[in-house]
Amino acid sequence: MGGDRRVVVAALQFACSDVVSENVDRAERLVRDAHKKGAQIVLIQELFEGYYFCQAQKKEYFGRAKPYDGHPTIQRMQKLAKELGVVIPVSFFEEANNAHYNSIAIIDADGTDLGLYRKSHIPDGPGYQEKFYFNPGDTGFKVFKTKFANIGVAICWDQWFPEAARAMVLQGAEILFYPTAIGSEPQDDDLDSCNHWKRVMQGHAGANLVPLVASNRIGKEVIETEHGQSQITFYGNSFIAGPTGQLVATANDKDEDVVVAEFNLDEIKSQRHGWGIFRDRRPDLYKVLLSLDGHNKGL
Repeated sequence: MGGDRRVVVAALQFACSDVVSENVDRAERLVRDAHKKGAQIVLIQELFEGYYFCQAQKKEYFGRAKPYDGHPTIQRMQKLAKELGVVIPVSFFEEANNAHYNSIAIIDADGTDLGLYRKSHIPDGPGYQEKFYFNPGDTGFKVFKTKFANIGVAICWDQWFPEAARAMVLQGAEILFYPTAIGSEPQDDDLDSCNHWKRVMQGHAGANLVPLVASNRIGKEVIETEHGQSQITFYGNSFIAGPTGQLVATANDKDEDVVVAEFNLDEIKSQRHGWGIFRDRRPDLYKVLLSLDGHNKGL
């Protein structure tokens, strides 16, 4: 007989100012709202302490980075997590000596810091010039054993890569979490990736038979760049998908929100095993995935 191990997850969605204290206050208020709605694991959006500064390549913006150890926002979220008894992944711009990472610390429900994940895939395009700031993450894909579930947490551009989702689920992730900052494309006003963005992650959920939580910001952000101003309108649409990829909770493209859903992890585990997708995998045939050009010679 299957068990009844239930978990309630939430994704926050809000507009950021460029004042750290305002954004951390807002995040705390919404975490409290999520807790009142029953949430046990609460996802805050990517780099929520300020504007998405990667629209520009300006050396001054490295001043926004702080070391992992003793990070004030992480410490504040540890206190909040312990007070409420909730799990909170905390996204931040990490300085590690002369390296910099787009990182996330996973805070357990008793306030314990379970460890760090550093974003693996670093984008580089108009408006999303992250390679200027971030070294490629060196932690590998990880799974964190929290009070309520074993969770896999990756960051934004990571969510476009099925290999990342599969790697986390292979390591035992029962739910996938993706904090995000994505919106309009400065070079093309007609390009709207929102539905594509959702479908890709719904595919991760369905292909791995696990729930998935995505948190994205809203609002228009104007950044001073080396060539004048750049602006992005972030499209929100934070959502929670179920284990067949179905949308079970969705925010809109403009309003602050807290989306919440409950899942029975034991029931989903039984469903996942019953489908046989992990039984029937053929890792011996997947060596081509270790190449960039699709050739597996020498592997």
